[in-house]
Amino acid sequence: MNALTFSAALITFVSVVGPPKVLISFAHLADLHPTRQLRTIAFISCGAAVFIGLVASLTAPLLLDLFHISTPALLLAGGIIFFLYAVGLVLGIPTGMDAPDQDAPDVTSGLRELLVPFVVSPLAMTALLIEATARSSWTWRSTVAGAYVAVILLDLVCILLLERLLRAAHHATFELLGRLLGLLLAAVSIDLVLDGLAELGAGLSGRGH
Repeated sequence: MNALTFSAALITFVSVVGPPKVLISFAHLADLHPTRQLRTIAFISCGAAVFIGLVASLTAPLLLDLFHISTPALLLAGGIIFFLYAVGLVLGIPTGMDAPDQDAPDVTSGLRELLVPFVVSPLAMTALLIEATARSSWTWRSTVAGAYVAVILLDLVCILLLERLLRAAHHATFELLGRLLGLLLAAVSIDLVLDGLAELGAGLSGRGH
């Protein structure tokens, strides 16, 4: 049973913060940053994602109670935030905190660019909190945390192994993939919003069919 529940959580996190999504973000960084900087960004961002994921999953019930957050509100907030990010991907609009500057890129700028899609991914955080609060035991929350950490480590391995491929691939290829991914993420985010509305009793017809 533990293996099955771990596998289910693993699949969930691969879908929301797995290599297909993360590699596109790093492909853009690979065009701007030298190898040493890119690897530093990869290690720091993955470490930060693991830390935030562990805190969120292990303290999920406390966090939701402390801030009086309901599951529908979590679904709506996560869906809306990621929808805005997805629209930026589709339209090619920069979604970082600051507009791109003309100075040489550094580690800080790379980490800032990864904050929303990876380090604090709204989809991943929503999935973490919902999965972690699905059962009340510490064993289950530890299982969810372990599955999340495993996916982040998989992301890191893929980044390091495919670094040369990311640099060699034409920019237009990742631009196309990024916009396609943005469309898919927009659909996922809308699905989250619809789930939140359904849990609020909005009476959406056709949901679950």
